[in-house]
Amino acid sequence: MSDGDLLTLQQWLSPAFPVGGFAWSHGLETAISSGAVGDADALFAWLETVISAGSGAADATLLAAAMAPGADTDALALLAAALAGSGERAAETDAQGAAFTTAANALTGKDFPPAPLPVAVGRAARGLDLAPTTVAAHYLQAFAANLVSAAVRFIPLGATEGQAVLQRLRPTVLDTAARAAATAPGDIALAQPAADIASLAHETLPVRIFRS
Repeated sequence: MSDGDLLTLQQWLSPAFPVGGFAWSHGLETAISSGAVGDADALFAWLETVISAGSGAADATLLAAAMAPGADTDALALLAAALAGSGERAAETDAQGAAFTTAANALTGKDFPPAPLPVAVGRAARGLDLAPTTVAAHYLQAFAANLVSAAVRFIPLGATEGQAVLQRLRPTVLDTAARAAATAPGDIALAQPAADIASLAHETLPVRIFRS
């Protein structure tokens, strides 16, 4: 594993990288507004499910598949679209993926077309000397950190409480990344009904801070 390549990956997944992740809550805003998520323990339970059995696991599997030499990223992009549980979820992954691709192309000299975020990250990561498990774990960590940041602002939680939730999620992140690297895209299965319903309900939430 190259230290330089790991720094590149961390740069890509940093909040400073211009993908606009701060604008999206992945349906979490609805869960907070309804009272389903109102403290650190509820946030942990929500995110653990999303990461281990929901869209986080699906994204990690798509990312790992996109890293394979000769991967059909067009087919993976279509699968990512099919797995989006709502229009806002589709917009979330498409908008961030397009922004990621634009920025990464500018830095790497590539000319990749837009793709959903996990496919775009996996495709770009083919050129890094990093294992799919490593890339998937860092992707999930960044995904979780973005949602924890949203919850810290909106519940609200203290910053230390938020970081404690993120630390508790570490075993789930590592386990999900390992499973994702060994899972075929056709075997992806989602089990996050509450999160899917929250995402759908967000489209009609009277007052919204986030775009999803």
